[in-house]
Amino acid sequence: MSDETPHLTLLQRREIEAKIVGPLILGFIEAMGRDAALAVVRSTVSKLAREGGADLATRLGDASLNGFAQTLELWREGGALEIDLLEQGPEVLSFNVTRCRYAELYQALGLADLGGSLSCLRDFALVEGFNKSIELERTQTLMEGAPFCDFRFRTRTK
Repeated sequence: MSDETPHLTLLQRREIEAKIVGPLILGFIEAMGRDAALAVVRSTVSKLAREGGADLATRLGDASLNGFAQTLELWREGGALEIDLLEQGPEVLSFNVTRCRYAELYQALGLADLGGSLSCLRDFALVEGFNKSIELERTQTLMEGAPFCDFRFRTRTK
C-alpha cells in the first residue's frame, strides 16, 4: 500500500461528494421538508468553505486578492471551468465563467436543483474565510441558467 494519496481535481472531489450527499439531502428533504433540510445543508457547506478559505490563505502564505487570483487554476483544473478574465489587479479581480462542468455534473447526476447549495454557495464563504477584506459580487450563475457566471472580487477599503 502506497503512502501517496492520488491527486483528485476539485471537480472529481465534488462528483464523489455529490454521489454520497445528494441522496442523503434528498432523504432529509423528504423527512424534514425542503426549507429545513436546505438550511442545514447551506449552513454546513458555508462553514466548511470558510474553513477551506482560511486554510488556503495559510497554505499560500498570502491572503491578498493577488494571492487569491493564483488559486483560480485549482478551480479550472481538468477543464472544470472556462474563464474569461476581464480585469486583475491588487484590488480587483473580475471574470466570467462561460462553462461550468460543476453545473453539468450536478445536472447529469439529477441534482441540478441542489447544485447551487452544494457548489455556488461555497464561493462567498470561501472568500470570506480567505480574507474578510475581500468581497465577492455575483449576480448570476450558469447553475441557475444564466449564460455565464459573473465573478467580481474587490478589496474593501476602510
